[in-house]
Amino acid sequence: MKKLIALSLLSGTVFLASCVSKKKYVELENQYNTTRSTLTKTQLEKEEIEAKYAKIEERVAAYNQKISALTSENVELENNSLRNYGNVVLSKKDKEQMKAALANVDQSELAAARTLEDSMNLIISYNLKKNLDNNLVAEGEEDDIEIDIDETVVMITVSDKLLFNSGSARVNPKANNLLQRLAEVINSEPAMEVLIEGHTDARTIKPGAYVKDNWELSVERSTAVIRKLQEDYGVAPEKLIAAGRSSFQPIADNDTNEGRAKNRRTRIVILPNLDKFLALLSAN
Repeated sequence: MKKLIALSLLSGTVFLASCVSKKKYVELENQYNTTRSTLTKTQLEKEEIEAKYAKIEERVAAYNQKISALTSENVELENNSLRNYGNVVLSKKDKEQMKAALANVDQSELAAARTLEDSMNLIISYNLKKNLDNNLVAEGEEDDIEIDIDETVVMITVSDKLLFNSGSARVNPKANNLLQRLAEVINSEPAMEVLIEGHTDARTIKPGAYVKDNWELSVERSTAVIRKLQEDYGVAPEKLIAAGRSSFQPIADNDTNEGRAKNRRTRIVILPNLDKFLALLSAN
């Protein structure tokens, strides 16, 4: 009997031990499956992160390539800015002076500048615009003087009514104030040249006149203005250019008195001189 009880107890113990072991196994199996699932999820996240990192690396490489290209372009522009213009070299000091001057110009215009020449033209244009204000045109002269600025070229058109008597190449004294003010503007900006163009109407010169034809009259008038600027108002002659256009560039109809009056004009064209501008920078 005692043996039977002992055997029963032993069998129960083995059975209980078997039950606990099975439960533990299931628990461990669940932990394993959970861990495996977490590992798989982590692996997927790792792969996603690696893919994102690879894309970031590609972007960084692309940005670095752009930076490198822009740096090379900047170096090239710097080298180009040091090239010779005649016998003048744009130095580091020159460039610093140009940067200071460019700070004053219209920034929207500056954004459109693509070359060193464009930038220099902007500086010269700015200085001209600053000087060519309403003070150039005195009261009562509004109808006789027209000022146009086309990019960096300044064109001042003066009617013959103000400058000359009919058929004459002698400068009218009433134009002295205008020419003096114009000379002040020209002298204030050394980096420019001035083209004086004479224009006539289409009427033929009368026989026996002191000039042969409108070609001669237009040239005589342009040189008369040049002599006045040089001799009376101190404009350097090397800055002045004379040209006669005769009647072949009319701006109005030559069939009416009003149209012919408009065509009889002197045009003063102020041109930037980049070599002189560079020379001025280098001299400072």
